[in-house]
Amino acid sequence: MPCLFKMTPDGTSQYSEFGHLYLIKMWALFFGALIIISIAHWIYRWRNPICNGTLPPGSMGLPFIGETLQFFAPDTSCDIHPFVRDRMKRYGPIFRTNLVGRPVVVSTDPDLNYFIFQQEGKLFQSWYPDTFTEIFGRQNVGSLHGFMYKYLKNMVLNLFGPESLKKMLPEVEQTASKRLQLWSHHESVELKEATATMIFDLTAKKLISYDQENSSENLRDNFVAFIQGLISFPLDIPGTAYHECLQGRKKAMRMLKNLLQERRANPRKHESDFFDYMLEELQKEKTILTEEIALDLMFVLLFASFETTSLALTSAVKFLSDNPLVLNKLTEEHEIILRNRGNANPGLTWKEYKSMKFTFQVINETVRLANIVPGIFRKTLREIHFKGYTIPAGWAVMVCPPAVHLNPAKYDDPLAFNPWRWKGTELNGASKNFMAFGGGMRFCVGTEFTKVQMAVFLHCLVTKSRWKPIKGGNIVRTPGLQYPSGYHIQLTERANI
Repeated sequence: MPCLFKMTPDGTSQYSEFGHLYLIKMWALFFGALIIISIAHWIYRWRNPICNGTLPPGSMGLPFIGETLQFFAPDTSCDIHPFVRDRMKRYGPIFRTNLVGRPVVVSTDPDLNYFIFQQEGKLFQSWYPDTFTEIFGRQNVGSLHGFMYKYLKNMVLNLFGPESLKKMLPEVEQTASKRLQLWSHHESVELKEATATMIFDLTAKKLISYDQENSSENLRDNFVAFIQGLISFPLDIPGTAYHECLQGRKKAMRMLKNLLQERRANPRKHESDFFDYMLEELQKEKTILTEEIALDLMFVLLFASFETTSLALTSAVKFLSDNPLVLNKLTEEHEIILRNRGNANPGLTWKEYKSMKFTFQVINETVRLANIVPGIFRKTLREIHFKGYTIPAGWAVMVCPPAVHLNPAKYDDPLAFNPWRWKGTELNGASKNFMAFGGGMRFCVGTEFTKVQMAVFLHCLVTKSRWKPIKGGNIVRTPGLQYPSGYHIQLTERANI
């Protein structure tokens, strides 16, 4: 062994140069080994989280990002996204994963889904990844709980409740008729964009009295930028879709804040839109509503009211184009409505709307097969035990509607567009096998508004127009539904029935 010491002239010893190097190497090896062991232990803990029972099977993926890349991988089929489908085959209906650094249990099990919705506020609460919170606002209605959530829900029902929808029906019909007539003069129209603009204009008018022609800024353009990044990988770097999404939100929120300040400075004598109603709530003594919550609510309402509905309408028209028998049956139902009416009343009545049985079957089948919402997120408030598995407190849980809606054990030939499967079924809420509009106490309060818009548009479409597909119509799921090439159709006016 080499000598670590050398003798000095006075008879004492000291480290040799070699000894110094040897000690440095030994300490380097020690710290290197310590770091490697720490990293190995951390990776082991990442892949094998601490749990008091048996975790659902699955993989936590790579450190920090988990299986986020696979989750956002594009897919071009109407089937269950490969991320979920492959793991269902490997692990079963309940499995664990990690998305954007967060442990998540994915549920494709109808019983667990139902349990999650029924235990809202007790064992589970609404939760979305931090990236979604940044997009929709930290005080958005989806992130609020308890009394505040119920308070906001009642506010929204003031706008989208049955009595309000009855009053809104003539305007919805008039808007659809005018747009269809306008589109018939074009060589073709991209249906997703056209219906989104139509619905946005109507909703923005009801919410904030917004009129694009009389506005210096285009609010719709800000939402377009927002939507393009909403379903992208959450990387906030200039040039990325996610960054553009955040910028779109900032611009839209600035417009809404300016509008709020303008309304405060120049209040209206009579309440004319939802913004007036909200401003009245803000000015009440001891109100629990804050400006931040109010603006985030308005932002979410503007987004939710047009984006998902335009996707559903585009999907409905595409499915009808591909299924002539369904289109014929739908047309027959609406022609009967017109014949029974005669010339006594030129507009749709609420009674006529409620009589559209087959139309509602078409709507149910459209949202079942389109699966616009790929996941509904919740967070565990305490340790959960279910079917032999333990879900730790604080973990996220993702209910997966597509896996339920495309389950061959519940739906015969699940990828087929078959509205007749809903015959005799009355759906006034969610069920174990249908959750296109959410479930539990957070069942979408805008569901009836969506159905009104879809039913009225389809009524006007099949009674006033004829159409043929021109190009596009291909879907991509990332995992949310998109029409990357749009869906272009050519419309012609139909002769009076």
